[in-house]
Amino acid sequence: MLEEKLDALTQVMAEHMARPFPSGFRGLDVQGQDMVLLDADIYGYAAVVREDPLSEQHRAGLTRLTTVFARVLPAIDDEYAAEYYTHVRDMAVLAAENASLRDK
Repeated sequence: MLEEKLDALTQVMAEHMARPFPSGFRGLDVQGQDMVLLDADIYGYAAVVREDPLSEQHRAGLTRLTTVFARVLPAIDDEYAAEYYTHVRDMAVLAAENASLRDK
């Protein structure tokens, strides 16, 4: 099961890297969240999860950022950016699922 989830995470990460970053979102804060950092941090956590278990500190960071999407996504009024960040959220959720599976 873990191997399948890791493969799925690898696929989502590849899809993410193939997408252009939403224009106008560099340096933009949405609901107090820097959108470039949100993107980069989620990708970073996902990259770590693919290789190793997360430390407690990293797990807490991923969990915190995963919850950020509940307030950020509804505030995005650009269709492409909303789709882009929904994909980033999905990557975060999948990374968290993989992290949980690694603990078992």
